[in-house]
Amino acid sequence: MCAKFRKGHFEGVLDVMNKLTKIIKPKKIFMGEKDFQQLYLVKRELEKKYKTKVIPCKTIRERNNIALSSRNLLLNKSNLILAAKIFETLVDIKKNIKNKKNIPSFLNLKRKELKNNYKIKIDYLELRNIKNLKISNTNKNSRLFIAYYLNNVRLIDNL
Repeated sequence: MCAKFRKGHFEGVLDVMNKLTKIIKPKKIFMGEKDFQQLYLVKRELEKKYKTKVIPCKTIRERNNIALSSRNLLLNKSNLILAAKIFETLVDIKKNIKNKKNIPSFLNLKRKELKNNYKIKIDYLELRNIKNLKISNTNKNSRLFIAYYLNNVRLIDNL
């Protein structure tokens, strides 16, 4: 999902992680689930090549429940309040998605509502299978992913 909007990003991450793992030879690497796509790719690549176990760690959240990120420092107080409201909306979307017959249509509607209600640009709002990152039509083994811009700051989250 992010690769479409951030050309070369994941290739760079994988290159750095490969070089670092080759030098350090860690038994375990702990990575946060906030950037689940990055975690998925690093785990898939490094565990094949090295005797290293990549261990997922829960996303650390601020008091207002937005995912902890250095980018949050670029947001003003009203942006942080808005980000918290967006997170609450995502929780509601994820909770209600299981009752929907046509999930892509439901998410398309919710994407438009988020854009209009919060005046944000959204790169994606998708339900993906956690085992292969393919589009999912069920809540089982799936996560809801979002990337959006708030005050020209790109924020990502998944739940």
